[in-house]
Amino acid sequence: MNLILFEPAELTTPLPRSNPRAEHILKVLRRQIGDPFDVGLVDGPLGKATLAAVSAETLTLTFTWGPPPPPADPITLLIGLPRPQTARDILRDATTLGVGALHFVATERSDPNYAAATLWTSGEWRRHCLAGAAQAFATRLPVVTHDRSLANALAALPCAANFSASRDTAHTAASTTLTRLALDNYEATSPLSECHLLGDTSIVLALGPERGWGATDRAALRTHGFTLVDLGSRVLRSETAVIAALTLVRAKLGLL
Repeated sequence: MNLILFEPAELTTPLPRSNPRAEHILKVLRRQIGDPFDVGLVDGPLGKATLAAVSAETLTLTFTWGPPPPPADPITLLIGLPRPQTARDILRDATTLGVGALHFVATERSDPNYAAATLWTSGEWRRHCLAGAAQAFATRLPVVTHDRSLANALAALPCAANFSASRDTAHTAASTTLTRLALDNYEATSPLSECHLLGDTSIVLALGPERGWGATDRAALRTHGFTLVDLGSRVLRSETAVIAALTLVRAKLGLL
Protein backbone atom coordinates (compact mmCIF):
# COMPACT_ATOMS: atom_id res chain seq x y z
CA MET A 1 0.00 0.00 0.00
CA ASN A 2 2.11 2.87 -1.32
CA LEU A 3 -0.64 5.42 -0.71
CA ILE A 4 -3.53 5.32 1.75
CA LEU A 5 -6.71 6.41 -0.01
CA PHE A 6 -9.80 7.91 1.58
CA GLU A 7 -13.28 8.55 0.26
CA PRO A 8 -14.58 12.10 0.88
CA ALA A 9 -17.20 10.86 3.36
CA GLU A 10 -14.47 9.32 5.53
CA LEU A 11 -12.62 12.54 6.28
CA THR A 12 -14.87 13.69 9.13
CA THR A 13 -15.07 10.43 11.10
CA PRO A 14 -12.41 8.43 12.98
CA LEU A 15 -10.90 5.43 11.23
CA PRO A 16 -11.93 2.14 12.92
CA ARG A 17 -9.05 0.06 14.25
CA SER A 18 -10.58 -2.91 12.42
CA ASN A 19 -10.02 -1.20 9.06
CA PRO A 20 -7.00 -2.61 7.14
CA ARG A 21 -5.73 0.94 6.64
CA ALA A 22 -5.52 1.44 10.41
CA GLU A 23 -3.52 -1.78 10.69
CA HIS A 24 -1.21 -0.51 7.95
CA ILE A 25 -0.70 2.86 9.64
CA LEU A 26 0.15 1.36 13.03
CA LYS A 27 1.97 -1.87 12.17
CA VAL A 28 3.50 -1.34 8.73
CA LEU A 29 4.19 2.40 8.71
CA ARG A 30 4.65 2.31 12.52
CA ARG A 31 3.23 5.76 12.93
CA GLN A 32 2.79 7.22 16.40
CA ILE A 33 0.77 10.21 17.56
CA GLY A 34 1.99 13.31 15.76
CA ASP A 35 3.57 11.42 12.85
CA PRO A 36 2.57 12.27 9.24
CA PHE A 37 2.09 9.91 6.30
CA ASP A 38 1.03 10.10 2.64
CA VAL A 39 -2.66 9.98 1.77
CA GLY A 40 -4.90 10.62 -1.21
CA LEU A 41 -8.53 11.60 -1.70
CA VAL A 42 -10.21 9.33 -4.24
CA ASP A 43 -10.36 11.29 -7.53
CA GLY A 44 -8.95 14.24 -5.62
CA PRO A 45 -5.60 15.59 -4.41
CA LEU A 46 -2.66 13.97 -2.71
CA GLY A 47 -1.90 15.13 0.79
CA LYS A 48 -0.57 14.37 4.24
CA ALA A 49 -2.40 12.91 7.20
CA THR A 50 -1.24 13.20 10.80
CA LEU A 51 -2.08 10.65 13.45
CA ALA A 52 -3.77 12.84 16.07
CA ALA A 53 -5.08 10.23 18.52
CA VAL A 54 -5.32 6.47 19.03
CA SER A 55 -7.98 4.68 21.07
CA ALA A 56 -8.91 1.06 21.50
CA GLU A 57 -11.52 1.41 18.73
CA THR A 58 -10.38 4.19 16.37
CA LEU A 59 -7.63 6.36 14.92
CA THR A 60 -8.20 10.10 14.69
CA LEU A 61 -6.50 11.74 11.71
CA THR A 62 -6.06 15.28 10.46
CA PHE A 63 -5.50 16.07 6.78
CA THR A 64 -3.81 18.69 4.64
CA TRP A 65 -4.27 18.59 0.87
CA GLY A 66 -2.27 19.62 -2.17
CA PRO A 67 -3.50 20.83 -5.57
CA PRO A 68 -6.07 18.90 -7.66
CA PRO A 69 -4.74 15.90 -9.58
CA PRO A 70 -4.12 15.99 -13.33
CA PRO A 71 -6.90 14.74 -15.63
CA ALA A 72 -7.26 11.04 -16.29
CA ASP A 73 -5.06 9.66 -19.04
CA PRO A 74 -6.79 9.66 -22.46
CA ILE A 75 -6.98 5.88 -22.72
CA THR A 76 -10.18 3.83 -22.79
CA LEU A 77 -10.10 0.04 -22.60
CA LEU A 78 -12.84 -2.21 -23.97
CA ILE A 79 -12.42 -5.74 -22.61
CA GLY A 80 -14.43 -8.80 -23.57
CA LEU A 81 -15.81 -9.96 -20.23
CA PRO A 82 -13.26 -12.44 -18.79
CA ARG A 83 -13.27 -14.83 -15.87
CA PRO A 84 -13.64 -12.99 -12.54
CA GLN A 85 -10.06 -13.65 -11.42
CA THR A 86 -8.72 -12.30 -14.70
CA ALA A 87 -11.01 -9.28 -14.37
CA ARG A 88 -9.63 -8.63 -10.87
CA ASP A 89 -6.09 -8.53 -12.21
CA ILE A 90 -7.08 -6.23 -15.08
CA LEU A 91 -8.99 -3.85 -12.79
CA ARG A 92 -5.97 -3.51 -10.52
CA ASP A 93 -3.23 -3.32 -13.14
CA ALA A 94 -5.07 -1.12 -15.64
CA THR A 95 -5.77 1.34 -12.82
CA THR A 96 -2.10 1.23 -11.80
CA LEU A 97 -1.13 2.03 -15.39
CA GLY A 98 -3.55 4.95 -15.51
CA VAL A 99 -6.44 4.28 -17.88
CA GLY A 100 -9.26 6.80 -17.94
CA ALA A 101 -12.08 4.32 -18.56
CA LEU A 102 -12.44 0.55 -18.43
CA HIS A 103 -15.46 -1.14 -19.99
CA PHE A 104 -16.02 -4.90 -19.62
CA VAL A 105 -18.43 -5.95 -22.35
CA ALA A 106 -20.37 -9.01 -23.48
CA THR A 107 -19.05 -10.30 -26.80
CA GLU A 108 -19.84 -13.10 -29.21
CA ARG A 109 -17.55 -15.54 -27.39
CA SER A 110 -17.61 -14.33 -23.78
CA ASP A 111 -19.29 -16.49 -21.15
CA PRO A 112 -22.57 -14.78 -20.12
CA ASN A 113 -22.28 -16.30 -16.62
CA TYR A 114 -19.29 -14.08 -15.86
CA ALA A 115 -21.54 -11.01 -15.71
CA ALA A 116 -23.35 -12.48 -12.67
CA ALA A 117 -20.15 -13.02 -10.66
CA THR A 118 -20.05 -11.52 -7.17
CA LEU A 119 -17.12 -9.39 -8.34
CA TRP A 120 -19.70 -7.25 -10.12
CA THR A 121 -22.89 -7.81 -8.13
CA SER A 122 -21.30 -7.04 -4.75
CA GLY A 123 -19.31 -3.98 -5.84
CA GLU A 124 -16.04 -5.80 -5.09
CA TRP A 125 -14.58 -4.55 -8.39
CA ARG A 126 -14.03 -1.07 -6.91
CA ARG A 127 -11.71 -2.46 -4.24
CA HIS A 128 -9.34 -3.69 -6.95
CA CYS A 129 -9.30 -0.26 -8.61
CA LEU A 130 -8.46 1.31 -5.25
CA ALA A 131 -5.60 -1.16 -4.80
CA GLY A 132 -4.27 -0.29 -8.24
CA ALA A 133 -4.39 3.44 -7.56
CA ALA A 134 -2.70 3.03 -4.18
CA GLN A 135 0.05 1.00 -5.84
CA ALA A 136 0.63 3.77 -8.38
CA PHE A 137 0.65 6.52 -5.72
CA ALA A 138 -2.28 8.06 -7.55
CA THR A 139 -5.86 9.02 -6.74
CA ARG A 140 -7.67 8.80 -10.08
CA LEU A 141 -9.91 5.78 -10.58
CA PRO A 142 -11.08 4.82 -14.07
CA VAL A 143 -14.71 5.01 -15.07
CA VAL A 144 -15.76 1.31 -14.97
CA THR A 145 -18.78 -0.38 -16.57
CA HIS A 146 -19.57 -4.08 -16.79
CA ASP A 147 -23.18 -4.42 -17.92
CA ARG A 148 -23.20 -3.65 -21.65
CA SER A 149 -22.76 -5.52 -24.88
CA LEU A 150 -19.91 -4.72 -27.24
CA ALA A 151 -22.40 -3.14 -29.65
CA ASN A 152 -23.80 -0.83 -26.97
CA ALA A 153 -20.36 0.10 -25.70
CA LEU A 154 -19.17 0.94 -29.21
CA ALA A 155 -22.20 3.11 -29.81
CA ALA A 156 -21.52 5.00 -26.57
CA LEU A 157 -17.84 5.71 -27.23
CA PRO A 158 -16.97 9.39 -26.81
CA CYS A 159 -15.47 11.63 -29.41
CA ALA A 160 -12.00 12.95 -28.66
CA ALA A 161 -13.39 16.34 -27.72
CA ASN A 162 -15.45 15.04 -24.83
CA PHE A 163 -13.36 12.07 -23.65
CA SER A 164 -12.72 13.58 -20.23
CA ALA A 165 -16.01 15.39 -19.78
CA SER A 166 -17.25 13.03 -17.07
CA ARG A 167 -14.09 13.63 -15.05
CA ASP A 168 -12.82 17.10 -15.74
CA THR A 169 -14.83 19.58 -17.81
CA ALA A 170 -11.89 21.98 -18.06
CA HIS A 171 -9.98 19.32 -19.98
CA THR A 172 -12.60 18.56 -22.62
CA ALA A 173 -10.69 20.20 -25.46
CA ALA A 174 -7.25 18.84 -24.56
CA SER A 175 -7.33 15.85 -26.91
CA THR A 176 -7.77 16.46 -30.61
CA THR A 177 -7.34 13.03 -32.22
CA LEU A 178 -9.18 9.79 -31.45
CA THR A 179 -7.51 6.50 -32.40
CA ARG A 180 -9.35 3.19 -32.16
CA LEU A 181 -7.30 -0.01 -32.02
CA ALA A 182 -8.36 -3.61 -31.36
CA LEU A 183 -5.94 -6.41 -30.51
CA ASP A 184 -6.51 -9.52 -32.61
CA ASN A 185 -4.25 -12.55 -33.07
CA TYR A 186 -5.77 -13.63 -36.39
CA GLU A 187 -6.74 -10.71 -38.61
CA ALA A 188 -4.45 -7.91 -37.47
CA THR A 189 -3.01 -5.79 -40.26
CA SER A 190 -0.03 -4.40 -38.31
CA PRO A 191 1.68 -4.69 -34.93
CA LEU A 192 0.73 -2.25 -32.19
CA SER A 193 4.42 -1.40 -31.82
CA GLU A 194 4.41 0.19 -35.29
CA CYS A 195 1.34 2.37 -34.80
CA HIS A 196 2.11 6.08 -34.85
CA LEU A 197 0.39 7.86 -31.97
CA LEU A 198 0.71 11.56 -31.26
CA GLY A 199 0.88 13.09 -27.80
CA ASP A 200 -2.53 14.74 -28.24
CA THR A 201 -4.23 11.46 -29.15
CA SER A 202 -7.06 9.80 -27.22
CA ILE A 203 -6.91 6.02 -27.52
CA VAL A 204 -9.67 3.44 -27.41
CA LEU A 205 -8.01 0.03 -27.10
CA ALA A 206 -10.18 -3.09 -27.41
CA LEU A 207 -9.18 -6.57 -26.29
CA GLY A 208 -11.31 -9.66 -26.82
CA PRO A 209 -12.36 -12.19 -24.17
CA GLU A 210 -10.18 -15.20 -23.43
CA ARG A 211 -11.69 -17.03 -26.45
CA GLY A 212 -10.94 -14.10 -28.75
CA TRP A 213 -13.13 -12.00 -31.01
CA GLY A 214 -15.82 -13.61 -33.13
CA ALA A 215 -16.64 -12.63 -36.72
CA THR A 216 -19.56 -10.46 -35.59
CA ASP A 217 -17.32 -8.67 -33.09
CA ARG A 218 -14.70 -7.93 -35.73
CA ALA A 219 -17.32 -6.58 -38.11
CA ALA A 220 -18.68 -4.28 -35.41
CA LEU A 221 -15.22 -3.04 -34.48
CA ARG A 222 -14.35 -2.28 -38.11
CA THR A 223 -17.69 -0.51 -38.61
CA HIS A 224 -16.80 1.77 -35.68
CA GLY A 225 -13.40 2.67 -37.09
CA PHE A 226 -11.12 0.22 -35.28
CA THR A 227 -7.87 -0.98 -36.79
CA LEU A 228 -6.92 -4.55 -35.90
CA VAL A 229 -3.40 -4.81 -34.49
CA ASP A 230 -1.39 -7.41 -32.59
CA LEU A 231 1.38 -7.76 -30.01
CA GLY A 232 3.46 -10.16 -32.09
CA SER A 233 3.40 -13.90 -32.67
CA ARG A 234 3.23 -14.98 -29.03
CA VAL A 235 -0.20 -15.65 -27.53
CA LEU A 236 -0.56 -13.85 -24.20
CA ARG A 237 -2.98 -14.23 -21.32
CA SER A 238 -5.60 -11.49 -21.27
CA GLU A 239 -4.16 -9.79 -18.19
CA THR A 240 -0.65 -9.92 -19.67
CA ALA A 241 -1.85 -8.50 -22.99
CA VAL A 242 -3.49 -5.59 -21.16
CA ILE A 243 -0.23 -4.68 -19.43
CA ALA A 244 1.85 -5.07 -22.60
CA ALA A 245 -0.54 -3.05 -24.75
CA LEU A 246 -0.97 -0.27 -22.21
CA THR A 247 2.78 0.01 -21.75
CA LEU A 248 3.28 0.41 -25.50
CA VAL A 249 0.48 2.95 -25.82
CA ARG A 250 1.65 4.98 -22.84
CA ALA A 251 5.19 5.07 -24.20
CA LYS A 252 3.98 6.29 -27.58
CA LEU A 253 1.87 8.99 -25.91
CA GLY A 254 4.80 10.13 -23.77
CA LEU A 255 3.06 9.14 -20.54
CA LEU A 256 5.87 7.00 -19.06
